[in-house]
Amino acid sequence: MLTTALTGFAAGLTLIVAIGSQNAFVLRCGLARHHVGPVVLVCALSDAVLISAGVAGIGTIVTRAPVVLDVVRWAGVVFLSAYALLSFRRAWQGGEKLSAAGGPVGSAAAAVSTAVALTWLNPHVYLDTVLLLGSLANGTGHPWWFAVGAALGSVVWFTALGYGARLASPLFARPRAWQVLDVLIGITMVLIAVKLARG
Repeated sequence: MLTTALTGFAAGLTLIVAIGSQNAFVLRCGLARHHVGPVVLVCALSDAVLISAGVAGIGTIVTRAPVVLDVVRWAGVVFLSAYALLSFRRAWQGGEKLSAAGGPVGSAAAAVSTAVALTWLNPHVYLDTVLLLGSLANGTGHPWWFAVGAALGSVVWFTALGYGARLASPLFARPRAWQVLDVLIGITMVLIAVKLARG
């Protein structure tokens, strides 16, 4: 069982470590020290729910209803494009500057809703987390132990990314660094939106 959980842990990390819109947002929140806890919690809990759904066989429903993925895909394209524009706008306006108290403070509700949208409006999360991890889990003798390992991998990654980002905060004391980060995040969002639009 421990071996299965460790396999799930490794598989989960492999899928979520890749740079994407969700990771870029968690990184930005971590650098700004902006509602890191709630954002990390939303991302980790979302992954746990999606992994559990895959192990429970929900992936079969997703594959039999491709229209659901199409709706999510186009909603994701719209949301990612809007978020990219917001990032480019922040960069154009001169960037931000971290103070001793942390970065710019927005509402926790806005941060959480953005994390939810970046997670659940990404059709790749259903393909990777629900279908792929669900299939891998069900191919083992202990699928729920695999799921526990994969979910733990998600918790470890998002916690490290969100809270570890502050180690780079001296660099982001300069507005220019924020401008570069926002441009990179904007480009990442555009590339993912284009990829989604092409199917």
